Amino acid sequence: MSQTLAAFNAFGPESFGNMVCQQAPYFSTIQPELVDLKSKFAEARVPFRKEITNHLGTVHAIAMCNLAELVAGLMTDASIPSNGKWIPQAMSVKYLAKAKTALRAVSNGQEIDWDTTGEKTVPVEVFDEDGQLVFTAEITMNVKLS
Repeated sequence: MSQTLAAFNAFGPESFGNMVCQQAPYFSTIQPELVDLKSKFAEARVPFRKEITNHLGTVHAIAMCNLAELVAGLMTDASIPSNGKWIPQAMSVKYLAKAKTALRAVSNGQEIDWDTTGEKTVPVEVFDEDGQLVFTAEITMNVKLS
């Protein structure tokens, strides 16, 4: 089990989420609420707040990118072998609808071979409170195993 997954299980979603935001402070700008983390899966929510909106009153594009990178990174860390390291290499996103509510992001890595070195394309889907898909991302993670 990865150290990240062990910490999530030991401390619980709220405390672990606070630790993540201390380790990588930029994530705190969206005030993420971790929901679930396990090998090949991560889920988090972001409350709708004025501080993350744009001039249209919808969730800002970069706030959604931040959320996508959070769940993709945590899922990657929980999925790779204990001798692995990773770093985001690229991100491709699609804005599908205006995000006017709190958001829920899911990264599902069931189809990814985590036991090999190389580039892994990690999918993320972001939904509004009505379950509408408002944003997708594909984040290329460069994974190295020693």
